[in-house]
Amino acid sequence: MSAAAEPDLPVAGTVVLLRPGASGIEVLLMRRPGRGLFADAWVFPGGKVEDSDRQEGATEQDDARRAAIRETREEVGLEIDDAIVLSRWQPPAEAPVRIRTWFFLAAAPEGELVPSAGEVVATSWVTPADALARHATGEWVLFPPTWVTLQQLGAPASVDSALAAAGVARYFATRVHETPQGTVFDWDDLRLETGALPWRLVER
Repeated sequence: MSAAAEPDLPVAGTVVLLRPGASGIEVLLMRRPGRGLFADAWVFPGGKVEDSDRQEGATEQDDARRAAIRETREEVGLEIDDAIVLSRWQPPAEAPVRIRTWFFLAAAPEGELVPSAGEVVATSWVTPADALARHATGEWVLFPPTWVTLQQLGAPASVDSALAAAGVARYFATRVHETPQGTVFDWDDLRLETGALPWRLVER
């Protein structure tokens, strides 16, 4: 279902912060507390669009970008000037809480992390491959949009190349199916099988 078909759906923005590391690109992930919508999950900084993020005449994407930048400052203490759109995730009809989320990329600024005590339990700068490996062993909890984003960030060789490849939102309208092997998440050209670890991504 398109965004236009559900104009009243709550909207959120999240930022994938990138920095160069010894083994390639690193991303910032943070673990949520053991309560709420993403209990104990490792996620990128972000949150829902608030009234202060909205500007008259602005697009939903621009409002979500402002929310993502604000949430990054509030949750981990990093100030970014801008962020490049990466993707938009439409939640499945079965989701208990439905929020349409825009993902953005940004180069990590200089500065120390200052995690918000009420919203962040732990933080980690990690390569996408390492984050996926920790999920595959059951050490980390990841949600499908985070997992797929990490999978796709394994290809760029540098922060600059990752940023250069972004700029046009890839749309993911999530459909969920239960099979004898477990839960399957479907998008137009991808299928994510989550019945067992490690998860399996199939491109069509």
